[in-house]
Amino acid sequence: MDSKVSLLLQRADNEILAGRSLKKLSEDEKETISFELPQGTTFYSAVISHSYYAIFYSTKAYLISKNINLKSTQGQHQQVYFKFKKHVRDGIIEEELLKIYEEVKIKAEVLLDIIKNERDKRHNFTYETIPQANKSPAGESLKNAEFFVSHMKRFVENEE
Repeated sequence: MDSKVSLLLQRADNEILAGRSLKKLSEDEKETISFELPQGTTFYSAVISHSYYAIFYSTKAYLISKNINLKSTQGQHQQVYFKFKKHVRDGIIEEELLKIYEEVKIKAEVLLDIIKNERDKRHNFTYETIPQANKSPAGESLKNAEFFVSHMKRFVENEE
């Protein structure tokens, strides 16, 4: 596996670990006390952000594994999203999903929707709401990231 792809998948894993840790820290009173955090402190906005970045890094790893050129410029998040969207629209992702899951009919649009929704959620819940209000969206984001990253890893592994 290409070292850049491997590094990006490791970063995706680290983002999920960070998200899980911060979610646990937000929900476990014993942890909050051991870190000497003020009562009511939560990190749900950060969980959403880390979940998004896990998705972003794994998508980027997938695209690079397909030899898709990504410019290292500002706006790379848009670039990654639209190149992945093109793969979905062209049926490439759907074909790979069917190879991996012959019995389970996971549509490529589900993966595309996860990227879009998590990107939008990262913005809304990071900048526009108080962290305590983000508990439910944070759990959903983490679940989406775990699902998404597992698929991107399988796609990359099948390239080898």
